[in-house]
Amino acid sequence: MEYASEVMESKAGGRVLVVDDERDIRELVAFNLEAAGFAVTAVGSAEECFAELGKNRQDAVVLDLMLPDLSGVEVCRRIRATPVTARLPVLMLTARGDEYDRLLGFEVGADDYVLKPFSVREIVHRVRVLTRRAAPPAPSDSDEVFTWRGLTLDSARGRVSADGKELALRPLEFRLLEVLMRNRGTVLTRAALLEAAWGQSGDTHTRTVDTHVRRLREALGGYDEAVETLRGFGYRLRDE
Repeated sequence: MEYASEVMESKAGGRVLVVDDERDIRELVAFNLEAAGFAVTAVGSAEECFAELGKNRQDAVVLDLMLPDLSGVEVCRRIRATPVTARLPVLMLTARGDEYDRLLGFEVGADDYVLKPFSVREIVHRVRVLTRRAAPPAPSDSDEVFTWRGLTLDSARGRVSADGKELALRPLEFRLLEVLMRNRGTVLTRAALLEAAWGQSGDTHTRTVDTHVRRLREALGGYDEAVETLRGFGYRLRDE
């Protein structure tokens, strides 16, 4: 089966690849993202998704969990395994009853998810948040450099280094660490982290936070102990 690809001209909001085998859904999502200032390419299969990623730089991917040729989970896994797309923000679309698949999606690297049936305004908001995190930050008076032992986070440059070696953190992992470092010594509940790092609250499950904190620790390598778990409360940056 062939799927049409709809491509809109480049705009200031960034480039977004929408992957959904239901034509009505991908056209609806693409139309609203385009109206919000994004350049959108919409495709209906995993094969077309990889082809587009191989041809054009993207700033985010909106990815349906169920595709005709490959699951969204496997697509996300391959995106993360490819160096050029390893840090590309991925927003997954899932059915309300697929909690296991949503968690599996986070395990392989999805940054966020939206439940079907969804609000297109919610998708636009979350894509905007993801692309804003991924964009190179502009210096401001509030930019700071934070340290924890040999771990350094430079908020102006969007970089984290361990003993002078830069770490490859994805945008959400960087934001999580930045929030924890800015609130050194303060216990942050999962709900507070959702609000501060994701910029949202409500239907995003707090288990999402646990998954991303675990991924952050893995990215920190020998400095994984910097993030302390307080059972029943939340997380904080451990005292040096």
